[in-house]
Amino acid sequence: MTAASKTPVVVVRLDEIVARFGGEIVGAGDTAVSRIATLENAGPGELAFLANPKYRHQLATTRAAAVIMAPPAVEGVAAILTAQPYLYYARVAQWLNLPRAPEPGIHPSAVVEGEVAACASIGPNVWIGPGAAVDEGVVIGANCSIGAGVVIGIDSRLAANVAIYPGSRLGARCLVHSGAVIGADGFGFAREVEGRWVKIPQMGRVLIGDDVEIGAGTTIDRGALGDTVIADGVKLDNQIQIGHNVRIGAHTAMAGCVGIAGSTLIGARCTVGGAAIILGHLHIADDVNVAAGTLVMKSIPAAGTYSGAIPLLEHGDWLRNFSRLRHLDAMADKIRALEQRLAALEKKS
Repeated sequence: MTAASKTPVVVVRLDEIVARFGGEIVGAGDTAVSRIATLENAGPGELAFLANPKYRHQLATTRAAAVIMAPPAVEGVAAILTAQPYLYYARVAQWLNLPRAPEPGIHPSAVVEGEVAACASIGPNVWIGPGAAVDEGVVIGANCSIGAGVVIGIDSRLAANVAIYPGSRLGARCLVHSGAVIGADGFGFAREVEGRWVKIPQMGRVLIGDDVEIGAGTTIDRGALGDTVIADGVKLDNQIQIGHNVRIGAHTAMAGCVGIAGSTLIGARCTVGGAAIILGHLHIADDVNVAAGTLVMKSIPAAGTYSGAIPLLEHGDWLRNFSRLRHLDAMADKIRALEQRLAALEKKS
């Protein structure tokens, strides 16, 4: 690695951090730090953080120069006190780990048929199709395929081997990791009487807002007639499948291996745990939290936390059992009432 390609080391003082992000210093404000580490592994010149109370005992043995933590202070531990230590840690970590800005320009092996801003950076073997528009500050890694008419907004970054199909739009400051596929055909087929499948043309687009992150291997299908829409600030982990015509509201976050079937509408500020499955044509309200591994089979009209999974059964048996499960509360009430009546009868006898 050449010196020019290394990420520069940023050294800051605690008082500089607090001046930028707020909080209260316990200890010397001129203490210098250059990176963030865990409480267990941090050493001199490193800033640790305590967000989970179960690690609080490590304060007694940490060698960190200071710790980001919630009040109250602990005697003998230099700290930055803040009400939200995990959020504070995220912001400081961003500041200390700014990505190295690549040199603008187009690699000689790239094929560019669209328009590329002068200060964009286009890597080896990239193809940019006719009518595509790549804005200022965009970075496109090696071997990416950018289809005809694609628009990529200012300061967005694509890692190597990303494919964006024709007509898709990516907003500003997005981050797309390797292997992601945006705008492939949705799974649309009509079945003939003989059992054969007839493909339904997928004529919509994928529209992605600003500040969206898309994980490695994640796929987002284009709409069949309308568009698949990912709103501002959405965060998608690795290997997520988003079906055609799905709409995801602003600042929703999803963990790895989530699957969302077509035409489902998901609200803003939702969270979806890993490997959850959401069936098609449903509506999920704003501020819904779906636990990992949950199977969502019907719409969720109100904010809250939802979880649950049912073991595999023959479909008729599953329907009968689930019907009984829905009445468990009423059955429990009846049993309690019967127990009370039985106790009353026993007293009389």
